[in-house]
Formats: sequence, C-alpha cells, structure tokens
Amino acid sequence: MRRTFLTAAALAGLTALAACGDGADNQATNGQVESEPVRASADTLAPGTTPMAERVAVIGLVNKRNGIARDLTLRPGQAVRDNDIIIRLRACETTAPHEPQQLTGAFIQVDTADRQGQFRRIFSGWVYKESPSLNVVEHPVYDVWVKSCAMTHPGAPAAPEAPAASSSNRSSLPKSASSTPPRRTEDTGGESNEPAASNSAVNISR
Repeated sequence: MRRTFLTAAALAGLTALAACGDGADNQATNGQVESEPVRASADTLAPGTTPMAERVAVIGLVNKRNGIARDLTLRPGQAVRDNDIIIRLRACETTAPHEPQQLTGAFIQVDTADRQGQFRRIFSGWVYKESPSLNVVEHPVYDVWVKSCAMTHPGAPAAPEAPAASSSNRSSLPKSASSTPPRRTEDTGGESNEPAASNSAVNISR
C-alpha cells in the first residue's frame, strides 16, 4: 500500500506543481469550481485497476461554527467551493483486498478566504480514513477528511454469495426417533406402536 500511495503521491505532486499558487484565482460562487485535468501516471496500471481520472472519492466537510456537515463527491481534478473554503481532489487510493493493512487515502488541497476575500492554500497532502491523525487539515472553522475512494483492483476476489434464506434454518442432520414425543394409547389388549421404553414406563406407573 505504501508503494501504491507513493505512486499516487508522485502523480499528485506533478499536478500540484501546476496549481501551487495561493488559490487567488479560485474566485467562484458556491458549488463546482473549474476542474483541472489529471495527468496520466508514468507507471502503467495493471489490467482491472481503475484509472486515476475515473476514481470517485467522498470528502467529509464540517463547519464547526454551525455544525453543518457535507459530503463532497469528487473525481481527481475536481473542486468544490462552500462559502469561504475550496476543496480540490488530486488523487485517491485504496489498498488491494489481499493487503494486510487496509487504507483509504486522498490527496486534497484546501484553500480558505482571508478577511480580504483572497483565497490562500492552507493544506496540500494526503489524508487517511483509517488514520485521521496522521495528516490533519488544521483550521479553526473547518474539519476535512476522506470518507471513501471508489476504485477497483486487478484480481480482486468476488464477494461471497449469501446462503439461500429457505435453507438457512434447516438442519442437515436426520431426525432421531427419540425426538418424537410419546403418544398415549388405550389399554385395549392389542399391540402398541410405542417404543419399548415408553411401554415399560407406562407399565411401571400402573
């Protein structure tokens, strides 16, 4: 996973060089901000791996002043403005299912407006769902973190099929004759169909 994240980080670093300014050109209204193209990675992806530009990440955003929370769904290169904050996704990555340590990460860039309304970059780097304290977006008003990254991996095992509901409560063991409740019979002098243990118990009680 570390190697995979380093590859994605290199990709994000290349794209970040083109937008390493202070974010002052991001003067836009709330909502979608102009997207920036994602450069192809120098490494060839294995068949079955989702290309970076086609991955989808969900970024959580909380305004600590009013308690309003939002989920931002972004593809790499896309950005969203919410009042005085702009969040841009550069890349996202998840570990393969066979990896012992499961991680979900996103390379994000965060710009906030100062008192003069000029946007300044306050964060640019990876954030991790499983280790939120590893790299924190420090801001007195906003909390920003990654919630998910949708992508596929080559050779990932298929999800196991759920057992049929009709057979889930049935036992595969044969029923024992002793489990059948004993039946009372009239003393007519004929032969009884009860097991021997039931007949002896009746004789003892009489």
